[in-house]
Amino acid sequence: MVRRASDGAVQVLSSVVSTQIAKHAPYGGVVPEIAARAHVEVIDVVIAEAMREAGLGFEGLDGVAATAGPGLVGGVMVGLSAGKAIALARGLPLAAVNHLEGHAVSARLSEAVDYPFLLLLVSGGHCQLLEPYPGGPALEKLAERGDASRFTLPRALLGREGFDFSFSGLKTAAARLAEGLQTEQERADLAAAVQAAIARQLAERTKKAMAAYAGSHAGRPLNFVVAGGVAANRAVREALTEAAAEHGFAFYAPALAYCTDNAAMIALAGAERLAVGLKDGLDAVARPRWPLDEAAALASPTHLPGRKGAKA
Repeated sequence: MVRRASDGAVQVLSSVVSTQIAKHAPYGGVVPEIAARAHVEVIDVVIAEAMREAGLGFEGLDGVAATAGPGLVGGVMVGLSAGKAIALARGLPLAAVNHLEGHAVSARLSEAVDYPFLLLLVSGGHCQLLEPYPGGPALEKLAERGDASRFTLPRALLGREGFDFSFSGLKTAAARLAEGLQTEQERADLAAAVQAAIARQLAERTKKAMAAYAGSHAGRPLNFVVAGGVAANRAVREALTEAAAEHGFAFYAPALAYCTDNAAMIALAGAERLAVGLKDGLDAVARPRWPLDEAAALASPTHLPGRKGAKA
């Protein structure tokens, strides 16, 4: 739960997270059926705890924000339905928020980052790398004692124009190397090499975006934000901090508590939308796919749109 002042200043009143990691760990990834049931089981408890932590009753709310997608639609439906119920019962405006939009504004939960800014949104939820689940934190921990120079890994899209990312060749190469490893040190070295390759590609493509952004924002402050779960990775932050300094950008990243999925960022995204008069009806639907720029995704898709809509 957040309070947004008229000048845009943000205060986090409560942030309650109920994790399902233990439920999914035996399967090596998220199981949609288990996720949906777990959402149903805890949604009322989480809402009550958030209200208690904030010291507010429902009469103290000015609006309701809920994630409407993209994501596993069962869990999204649970949260959106709860948000709709509160909005209907209390006569409050509803903001059906794109989950990625929440990540986009998450740095503003802990710092006063002015608009506009260049954003790199990196989330491990879209790119599983190595077991155990969840892969990102385990990879970083293993890489801490590894030698990144021991293994040579491919550099995808090297020299390609534009700002697209691809890690498919990297994942394949890492998986093949992993099959022949014998010692824990070898595994640590491979983890370090994979992490370094990811950080390198993120930095290289971001530098190109920074150059383009700076050219179209001459004379204005240059702010760069990295957000999403992968923004918590130390190696990635270091590479992007260096890139920002090289191109004259101020660097911002969310506090670690707000890098991974959390309700505070959705609350803020909703507050930002409601502040400019953007409201949604109770007919807002849960969407498994929902690009931030849907028009651009439909006009120039990286994947052909399927029955669930444009992907990216």
